Amino acid sequence: MADPGARADGETRRDFLFLATGAVAGVGGLAAAWPLIDQMNPARDVLALASVEVDLSPIAEGQSITVTWRGKPLFVRRRTPAEIAAARDVALAELKDPQADSERVDERRPEWLVLVGVCTHLGCVPLGSAGDYGGWFCPCHGSHYDTSGRIRKGPAPENLPVPEFVFLDDSRIVVG
Repeated sequence: MADPGARADGETRRDFLFLATGAVAGVGGLAAAWPLIDQMNPARDVLALASVEVDLSPIAEGQSITVTWRGKPLFVRRRTPAEIAAARDVALAELKDPQADSERVDERRPEWLVLVGVCTHLGCVPLGSAGDYGGWFCPCHGSHYDTSGRIRKGPAPENLPVPEFVFLDDSRIVVG
């Protein structure tokens, strides 16, 4: 006996139901997978902070400010001539992570120091204008950084990182 739903070309209603069910399952699978894939994208607040503009005009000599950049603290310090001289006079052989002060600042504006404010030991945030060398001190484990952000004493293995930055003019920089 012939199938009442059969067409002349041999397709049946059952074939249509298989195709329709497969299509609905495929769309449903994509709809379920989309949130899982989308959550792997960076958060909007981090993307918005991929670069940050910092106004330097309110920072007095010897003062530093902290700005959030990519979810991390960013230290911007206007160093005094004495701090610059002290940072330049350090013998590189004394440093755990040897790096000249001139490599860490823009030589045209050596008073401005920009650092990522995360201790290279375990990721704590050091305190500014503290420690044995007048730079930063991490109270968690005792790392001391100098006025150039270089590790001088304590368990931290590396200097505080210097991010890429450019001067837009004499009173503004863009980091990142």
